[in-house]
Amino acid sequence: MKYIVILVTLMLCFNMVKAQDVAVLLKVAENYERDLKEIEALNQYKLALTNDPNNIKAMVKIAEISCAIGARTDNKNEKRLQYESALSFAKRALAADNNSADANYAMAMVSGKMTEIETDNKKRIVWVIDIKNYANRALAINPNHAKANFVEGRWHYEMVTLNSVKRTAAKLINSDLPSSSLDSATFYLEKSRQLDPYFVQCYYYLNKAYKEDNKPTKQIEVLNKMVKLPTRTVDDAPMKAAAAKELAELQ
Repeated sequence: MKYIVILVTLMLCFNMVKAQDVAVLLKVAENYERDLKEIEALNQYKLALTNDPNNIKAMVKIAEISCAIGARTDNKNEKRLQYESALSFAKRALAADNNSADANYAMAMVSGKMTEIETDNKKRIVWVIDIKNYANRALAINPNHAKANFVEGRWHYEMVTLNSVKRTAAKLINSDLPSSSLDSATFYLEKSRQLDPYFVQCYYYLNKAYKEDNKPTKQIEVLNKMVKLPTRTVDDAPMKAAAAKELAELQ
């Protein structure tokens, strides 16, 4: 009996140390992100995952960074590799907990990226519907998930701005394609902004939605705030530069 107690105590101590190690690794990864060191952050999140294979935060972060890196490259093969890697980690997160808002958000986000590399129109439409379905699922679990609201709003914006020929073709391929509107786009994007007022990409698409809706006053308000936001990701600086240029043209 004494040996069993000792063994259980040792196992508990080991698990506590392991949990502390993962927490440290995640903190280091966050610091790398804050310093705009994506590759270092990516590797650190992967290291955390080796210590805790079911860590959803690490998997979602890996998916996000992989998508960001893939979006910036013009090399089609590299883009595909990054997006497919992101997809594998998003799927792992969902398999670990399909009731996780973060995991469902990650699947919605990656589904959007997969539309960029899918060459088969029918499969591309499936990805488009997956964006909406996973975002809806994330918001059903947590209505105040900032990035899930962003994905939902961006989905509505991009569906509305799809040219009529492509939209008609999409409807013909899949009649179950959900309806969309600019009002819905701005609703979800505004909610995302409220939940995370420093999320530059949200402002970027909110401005585009208000521009499409012919609301220059709203655009100016969004752009004025956007250019003053801190730079939290590698993509923030070029988006803020574009915002400053557009703001100058509107005023």
